[in-house]
Amino acid sequence: MERIDAVVVGAGVVGLACARALALAGHETIVVEASDGIGNGTSSRNSEVIHAGLYDAPGSLKATLCVAGRRLLYPYCETHGVGHRRCGKLVVAGSAAQVEALRAIEARAIANGVEGLRWLGGADARALEPALNAEAALLSTVTGIIDSHSLMLAYLGDLEHAGGTLVVRSPVEGATVTGEGLVVRVGGAQPIELRARSVVNCAGLFAQSLARRIEGLDAGTIPRERFAKGNYVALAGRSPFSHLIYPVPEPGGLGVHLTLDLAGQARFGPDVEWLRADTAPDAIDYAVDPARGELFVQAIRRWWPGLPEGALAPAYSGVRPKLQGPGEPVRDFVLQGPDAHGVAGLVNLYGIESPGLTASLAIAAEVARLLGVAR
Repeated sequence: MERIDAVVVGAGVVGLACARALALAGHETIVVEASDGIGNGTSSRNSEVIHAGLYDAPGSLKATLCVAGRRLLYPYCETHGVGHRRCGKLVVAGSAAQVEALRAIEARAIANGVEGLRWLGGADARALEPALNAEAALLSTVTGIIDSHSLMLAYLGDLEHAGGTLVVRSPVEGATVTGEGLVVRVGGAQPIELRARSVVNCAGLFAQSLARRIEGLDAGTIPRERFAKGNYVALAGRSPFSHLIYPVPEPGGLGVHLTLDLAGQARFGPDVEWLRADTAPDAIDYAVDPARGELFVQAIRRWWPGLPEGALAPAYSGVRPKLQGPGEPVRDFVLQGPDAHGVAGLVNLYGIESPGLTASLAIAAEVARLLGVAR
């Protein structure tokens, strides 16, 4: 049986960031990934936005790690050649009835320590974006966009440079808690058992499923998972907007918003499509139903009345790993270390949805802290 300092399960953006942090701290680290490459799950199916930290409750992990992660991420991108642009975004109140909600977002963002905010009246918002319908808008100048795959390659490069290893096509079948660490059973073409002092469960949609296969972990510490599918549609032709455009949020998500990629292509989404409570993560259908297109048109025209007919086409979808169902209070990230579940050397990450990409470096630092790892 091979002995290793740390095993990180899952090669998404958060898993790679955690593995990088452990390797840079001098720990021999292996990332095991069930698929054939990095970022093939939630990390490749998002809007690639660098979030400012506007929305989440002050003091929550989502808020604090988003702000801390964003402040780390921009310099990291600049020093590692990761494609990104600080394009800014407008959160829009499309009617007078939404202005109070927008003021609440502004107050929450200020409480979260977000810098670079400007309140705009309707005329000022239209001066920035003439195609916009807005009663008022909140401008976040520190919001940006990023090439998420390039970011993951940079994390992987740092990991490998520090002596870490990525192993793909290697699903974790289970693990057992022992007095000398955790024994991790890895399947695939060449099954192996690894005895690790530390294990980080960054399996995303599969995090709870993996945790249930850890013998010696109290099942009562594993939160229920729910999945919310978010569909995206692409805009044919050139976008009239230079900023990201977000409406006032809706239950379950941030509303159908416009994001741009680094090539200038615009896409809208995600919407919120709750999946059945008994949905297995490996049975999710990621196809975008064209019938949802009319719902997108109705939502977009509240803030862009000039959306041309027939300008939208189905693009892709992603699924958010949530810890609450429809109509239930929003749950925070769960970074569950030994103090919470009693298993030395184990950290489980549950419900890591947006702003997980933005927060990835800060999440990694917190995971290292939970494991008692100092760089």
